Amino acid sequence: MDVEVLVGAEGLVEIAELDGVDIVVTAVVGAAGLPAVLGAAGKGRRLAIANKEPLVVAGELLTRTVRESGGEILPVDSEHSAIFQALQAGRRDEVSRIILTSSGGPFREASGEDIKNVTLEQALAHPVWDMGPKITIDSATMMNKALEVIEARWLFDISADKIEVLIHPESIVHSLVEFVDGSILAQLGTPDMCLPIQYALTYPKRVGGIAKHLNLEELDQLTFSKPNEETFRALALGFEVARSGGTAAAVFNAANESAVEQFLAGKIKFVRIVELIEHCLNKHDVKRDVSLEGLLEADGWARRKVAECLNQKVY
Repeated sequence: MDVEVLVGAEGLVEIAELDGVDIVVTAVVGAAGLPAVLGAAGKGRRLAIANKEPLVVAGELLTRTVRESGGEILPVDSEHSAIFQALQAGRRDEVSRIILTSSGGPFREASGEDIKNVTLEQALAHPVWDMGPKITIDSATMMNKALEVIEARWLFDISADKIEVLIHPESIVHSLVEFVDGSILAQLGTPDMCLPIQYALTYPKRVGGIAKHLNLEELDQLTFSKPNEETFRALALGFEVARSGGTAAAVFNAANESAVEQFLAGKIKFVRIVELIEHCLNKHDVKRDVSLEGLLEADGWARRKVAECLNQKVY
């Protein structure tokens, strides 16, 4: 496999040739990588997207660019990879709903009252996944799932009303697709990123790899439940943003990044993260005609608004 690495102010893109097909792997955190991702999309590349921002912040623009260029987007995230795999069993117009699963993080059984005074250590104590601080906090607020709802809306060209989220503590069923005839297809696997990364790089082929195989006989149970809307207000906001479109998602994502930074620095309480995000959304005038410049402008506006709220203690 030949790999060319392109590095610039706009981010990093790796272009790998596999069986004559160019694959662009993007994992640049934040909005900084958007110009590079959109540039690759405009050249008709196959995009393997490992981070949330391209589809969250620029989902409408990115998917339109890919359609026009004849490119393709393949998900690397485990939940979206699961949906992508399950969708191979039917046509898109046969899909009744998409079900994203979530471990629920450290507060899956907590009430809204319980989370008011949680500590940084408690929020960083994820029961299943070993991730970086920012993503771990996103899991604790279920903001990560809210972002995945927005991703799924654009990646699979499906309305937010056909997307659901269920708490699945075992993290074995990575997501499910229900078809109009009532059939539900799920993709199961160990809670490990090796398989979704590999599948994105080898699709449509399946090859042997380093992913640990799942032993069904070792599973005690698989449980599912609805998330507590009072505890996980971020999730409801994510659905609202997915329905809204335009620049709302850019504000949603940037406000969260800024608020999480403040929480990790010990400057705000855990519950203030979502309060700041909601405040920014309420103050933002959503622009419908999206462009890269407009999205980056909305991103910057949200970050300034969070700083302003903290300075004035308004949230």
